[in-house]
Amino acid sequence: MSFNVALSGLNAAQKDLDVTSNNIANVNTTGFKESRAEFVDVYASSLLSSGKTKVGDGVLTSDVAQQFHQGSIKFTNNSLDLAITGNGFFATRPDITSLETSFTRAGEFKLNNNNFIVNSQGEHLLGFDVNTDGSSSSVSLSTAKPVRIPTSSGAPQKTSAVDVRMNLPAGDSYITGAPGTFDPKDPLTYNSSTSVSVFDSLGKSHVMTYYFIKDNPTTNPNEWIVTTAVDGTMVPLVADTVTPANNASNTVGTVAGSPLAPAGVQGGRLVFDSSGDFKAIQPSVGLVTVPLGSPIPTPVPPGAGVLTNGSDQMQTIKVDFNLDPAGPNPNEPTQFASNFEVTSLEQNGLPVGRLTGIDIGPDGLVLASFSNGTSQPLSRIALVNFANNQGLTQVGSSSWKASILSGEPLAGEAGSGTYGTINSSALEQSNVNLTNELIDLISAQRNFQANSRALEVSNTLNQNILQIR
Repeated sequence: MSFNVALSGLNAAQKDLDVTSNNIANVNTTGFKESRAEFVDVYASSLLSSGKTKVGDGVLTSDVAQQFHQGSIKFTNNSLDLAITGNGFFATRPDITSLETSFTRAGEFKLNNNNFIVNSQGEHLLGFDVNTDGSSSSVSLSTAKPVRIPTSSGAPQKTSAVDVRMNLPAGDSYITGAPGTFDPKDPLTYNSSTSVSVFDSLGKSHVMTYYFIKDNPTTNPNEWIVTTAVDGTMVPLVADTVTPANNASNTVGTVAGSPLAPAGVQGGRLVFDSSGDFKAIQPSVGLVTVPLGSPIPTPVPPGAGVLTNGSDQMQTIKVDFNLDPAGPNPNEPTQFASNFEVTSLEQNGLPVGRLTGIDIGPDGLVLASFSNGTSQPLSRIALVNFANNQGLTQVGSSSWKASILSGEPLAGEAGSGTYGTINSSALEQSNVNLTNELIDLISAQRNFQANSRALEVSNTLNQNILQIR
């Protein structure tokens, strides 16, 4: 009897040593959760035995239970390293077609050769599809998909508006013969110019240049001619149907006397009052000779053919001189006695962007940044909770699978309900306390030695009995 009791004690001590050694071995394993050996005593009795004199029958290992308390957070320089603060597990699948799901707290993720986010074992991280505003379209684990990072932002955005604010010098001299002598290649035939890069519907960059020519102060005081070119080709300036400030009469059309007039290229007239305030109509500038939405006339007038790469030939660009005094930007062109100065020159087009960075928020939203200054929500990383974490089945590689004891996996968004938050550029370290484990190791060793001694004493007693004559 005593042999069996001591032997069960040895087995229990050995199990305790094994568990403690495994914890110590994984003290640096990312996402590892320490285990604890749990023991129960063995007691067997019957109706014919006396409970008052019954001795226990030893010890059994009841469970090796993992402890899912939070590990410390270690920060890294990799934005795809993820750590969960609070409850939850990452969900992974071995490939994009599999439905076999594993769960882990180890967030050492990277991109594979197909730009999917995977862990060290090549398993794909799952996330929810998101709308353009970043909200999740579904939070069901059955709809979660492997997260993939694109390399480009997709379609470019053509320029539809340019915001211009500048001061035209009131003291500039009239160029004799202007605007009839205007030549965009000769800076002596115009007073000032400025340029901005604009984009067509395919994302190709073009240089749009504005030329300002002071008109005859005798016949047209405080008036300037503005003409426009794209990539060196003159394009027309066509008036918008906008009532000018102060109900001023403005001339917009072919510049009288200009050598461009026979070709049908149009310019605009910017009219100022004696105080230097702007009074002209707000124009539109087209990359072709017709406004947006109008059919291209036949024959095609000069200016058409600026876009020869197959992009939208009907593209027009609205030049906003901020004429509306009630608008959000009431500043407008001025004619003061100071130098030519451009205070604003912005456009709203975008080229095709290349991936420059990945940001993952505390709510798990994966946001891609591109070289054209745009950002795009791609996915929201799924988190999964269980009714009983200790019921999960270990499968190695710091991963678990659902079981009957754990309950069904419940997916949700990070930061909502009982789900924890996600830290990007961080890893959750093992929750093993090395000091405690070393103390447990000594204790298990002493238990093993004590049970070995009990076994030795039992053996000595049996030998003594056998030697009795």
